[in-house]
Amino acid sequence: MADTLDTNPPSLVPETGVADLGLFGKPLFQDPSARALAKVGVVDVGSNSVRLVVFDGAARSPAYFYNEKIMCALGAGMAETGHLSPQGRARALSAMKRFRKLADGMQLAELTVVATAAVRDASDGRAFCDEVERETGLKIWVIDGEEEARLSAQGVLLGWPGAYGLVCDIGGSSMELAEISAGRVGKRVTSALGPLKLRDIKGGAKARQGHIKEVMQGLAEKMGAQRDRLFLVGGSWRAIARIDMMRRGYPLHVLHEYRMTAKSVRDTVKYIKNNDLEELRQISGVSSSRMALVPFAAEVLSRLVKTFKPKDIAISSYGIREGMLYEQMPQRLRDRDPLIEACRFAEAKDARMPGFGKVLYDFIQPLYKSAPPQRKRLVKAACLLHDVSWRAHPDYRAEVCFDNATRANLGGLKHSERIFLGLALLHRYSNKRENTRFEDLYEMVDEKTRVEAEILGKAMRFGAMLWMNKDEDRGTLRWYPKKKQLELWLTNDMLPLFGEVAEARLNSLAASLGAEVQLKTVKS
Repeated sequence: MADTLDTNPPSLVPETGVADLGLFGKPLFQDPSARALAKVGVVDVGSNSVRLVVFDGAARSPAYFYNEKIMCALGAGMAETGHLSPQGRARALSAMKRFRKLADGMQLAELTVVATAAVRDASDGRAFCDEVERETGLKIWVIDGEEEARLSAQGVLLGWPGAYGLVCDIGGSSMELAEISAGRVGKRVTSALGPLKLRDIKGGAKARQGHIKEVMQGLAEKMGAQRDRLFLVGGSWRAIARIDMMRRGYPLHVLHEYRMTAKSVRDTVKYIKNNDLEELRQISGVSSSRMALVPFAAEVLSRLVKTFKPKDIAISSYGIREGMLYEQMPQRLRDRDPLIEACRFAEAKDARMPGFGKVLYDFIQPLYKSAPPQRKRLVKAACLLHDVSWRAHPDYRAEVCFDNATRANLGGLKHSERIFLGLALLHRYSNKRENTRFEDLYEMVDEKTRVEAEILGKAMRFGAMLWMNKDEDRGTLRWYPKKKQLELWLTNDMLPLFGEVAEARLNSLAASLGAEVQLKTVKS
């Protein structure tokens, strides 16, 4: 039987641009086409670093089973010599030998290796690839700039399936731009605006900034107007975002989906210029090798924002490596909501009763009849995750839930949505949210949102009391918001489950709704 996604294309959920499958479409993580992606290993041989990532690709929002980066600086000094850095080359070969051993130990069926600007531009790039293959048996695929741009853009689409805007990936020796619209990659260009190359330009800051301006203008002419969202991919951008977080005192230290404005970019570029780099490095936690490149990347970012004038700026932790995983996904898996697929996977793996999340959602759904699709999506995610932390100690379970939701590797989730989801799961296990170590994070959403998260959490807290068999006849909630009346309808068979604790939890939910509660019975 064909999957419904293939035969009846669904509408897209606003903002996320992901497929709306009635919220509980058939999960795909058990499908053979998805299971074949479990333990996908990729290596990115960049101008500045060499990184191995092994994805647990069973879910649409994959976990990082293994992630290791070695700063090799293969592209250092290439402007003068034309060949790879000898020290960097030796370090990169050593890294590749290690990664091959790790892959063998993990029993990976295949390890896909791609190399970007430094290897493709160096006079000895081919010789380096031959040496790696001779020493390790690993074949390096050297990709051109436009292919690098395409893969990076696909990495962004892994996290935002329906994304639109401009993807900018900065490496050590190059910078790529790619246009994405309606989940597809469009125009792509590449340039030599990588910080390793900019560092070698003669003539000081004035000559360097003049060069950046000239090249950026040429890129703008090729790409055309790009006034939508700007997605920033690459270690140098993430380092600048860390400094921006630190400068602003931003409490949630999750880089993926972190947002900046043109003004915050200007302020942070000035902040970097006016402060000691070593002090910034220590405060922000950026490595010394990365921090050495930050001032050059900051000049590029300043000109990028000034030239393209994006409506907003988002940091993507997903890039070329995630794009390589995305490349292997069937389209129907690509089209899925990464948040919901990940939550389905988590429930199947960790919940005491997999499948109960849908039952719980159906039970509390009357509270959300008029909710917009974005909110229903978060309600569904919360119901799927409501029981996955049950092994945590009861005294800390609520905090563990909040911590997991706000810091987990989840795609398609804004920071404010992380806080909402975290608060809802916290209230799944606790009536109160005060006196925790997360109170500074609560302020990231307004009071109305905090109350809505509390209501969701208390609804799940009560709903989980009523039954343990997901196929059993269940009670029904009825909610009359204008009359502020909440009714619970139970069969006579279900009445024994409505004990003192359940009644107290229902009353707590009603209090958060500002409602009166009535218990009704129906014949079995």
